[in-house]
Amino acid sequence: MHDGSLAGMSSPARRLRLPFLAATVAVLVPVLAGCTAAVPMTAADDANDPACAQVTVHLPEQVGPDSAPYQRRETDAQATGAWGSPTAVLLRCGVTAPAVSDLPCYPVAGVDWLSDQDPDDPDTYIFTTYGRTPAVQVIVTDEVGSTPLFDLADAVGYLPNDGRACVGVGDLPGGDGGGADGSGGSDGSGGAGATEGPTDGGASTDAPRDSPTP
Repeated sequence: MHDGSLAGMSSPARRLRLPFLAATVAVLVPVLAGCTAAVPMTAADDANDPACAQVTVHLPEQVGPDSAPYQRRETDAQATGAWGSPTAVLLRCGVTAPAVSDLPCYPVAGVDWLSDQDPDDPDTYIFTTYGRTPAVQVIVTDEVGSTPLFDLADAVGYLPNDGRACVGVGDLPGGDGGGADGSGGSDGSGGAGATEGPTDGGASTDAPRDSPTP
């Protein structure tokens, strides 16, 4: 597991324009406060995709810091995952892959994630894979932060990569890649958004380009 969290979560310039987002939050967020033997969840539209089966069988038994990990729990829906009691981390595989967005986009251990907040609950964060089809969505509480993304990277990495990737400030047309002022580049700050295709000269996807954390 990973003890470090992404620090300094920036608020998105605009909300992720995904029709399933509001419905997902409505279904999943109430679970975060409850505790049941099997966590009630709703399968995503493409939950039966074979790639989601690979994700499911490789989900870790624990996520979060070594000092206080969240244990995996049983769920009642295909291609889903839940951790913690009460539930603090939720995952669904098979959601619609997001389009290009100016939401913050962060590479974490080889997986790119768009980050957003629940408009009805600012203490709930929503991470959706970018550049993977089908996509995975992870919902966490502010207290949990984004550390589970490191633990989930291996399982989520089984999703096919469609060639799209995060793009840093230095990768944008006219962007300053020097990074001396913290706008992008070698200082590790960036996470500007997402692009249709792979970028050249961008930050490595082996570590987060920025430290956004709930």
